Amino acid sequence: MKKLSFLVSLTNNENDYQQEQATAAEKAARRLGVDLRMVYAGNDAVTQSQQLLQFIQGSAATHPDAIIFEPVGGTAFPQVARAAVAADIAWVVLNHEAEYIRDLRQTSHVPVFGISSDHEEIGKIQGKQFAKLLPQGGSILYIEGPSNSSAARQRTAGMNATRPANIQVKMMRANWTEESAHRAINSWLRLGTAKKSAIDLVGAQDDSMAAGARKAFAELPADERERWLRIPFTGCDGLPKTGQTWVRSGVLAATVFVPPNTGLALEMLTEAIRTGSKPPELKLTAAESIPSLEELARISASRLHRTAGA
Repeated sequence: MKKLSFLVSLTNNENDYQQEQATAAEKAARRLGVDLRMVYAGNDAVTQSQQLLQFIQGSAATHPDAIIFEPVGGTAFPQVARAAVAADIAWVVLNHEAEYIRDLRQTSHVPVFGISSDHEEIGKIQGKQFAKLLPQGGSILYIEGPSNSSAARQRTAGMNATRPANIQVKMMRANWTEESAHRAINSWLRLGTAKKSAIDLVGAQDDSMAAGARKAFAELPADERERWLRIPFTGCDGLPKTGQTWVRSGVLAATVFVPPNTGLALEMLTEAIRTGSKPPELKLTAAESIPSLEELARISASRLHRTAGA
């Protein structure tokens, strides 16, 4: 049996979730006995499309059997997808809405499907976390992903669907990295009214962005720094070496565990290609609150009790 070869294209190699995506893909490739090539787009959609087209338009002898990619921007490259399928290269989109998949599946001779975290559910979990952490209401500084990201939009919609009406949200944007959130917070702090804002919690759609925000506040003068670092910080992704560790150490009050899905993509592709089966059009993975919502409620009640007794 021919040894399968897969190409995985990720948005960057700086974000902790993207790093975990790479690790999960490598582990799955070893387990499944398939060849794997990894490329990173440096958060640039043009670079990503060019990288993919180089593999698709190259010699047929060097074509991968499948391309698995997580789009950088607001498009999942429908023209590139059609070119791949025309070259008999299977196509998998991660963590992004790609409406063309349904039509492409009807004429494709190779597997075409999507795998995604349930981003709206992730946002709903965050909204519920905010409710537990601020049972009496308050104001949140919320750091979204880029505006062209469907994942960011869905997480925001989910968060707004479950946050209580007595919690007000101020939005700002970053680019899924610690550095981008650090810059965004620093820019905001330069505004005359920012440091006087009554913010009760900082929430981010990504743990690395939460870490970047906290780093920016930690660089303030001592009196301002202490005020900001007393409030809860929350994130998303909840990976064992970053988000979960930061929750245990108290750097973050909560996160949402979002399992990497590259390994699942490799498994589904390998089975589909070797058996001729047809994967579902879209596979969603489940997220969970860390700590649990019940534990967050107990922590908040204890904190309020201590504050009342002080």
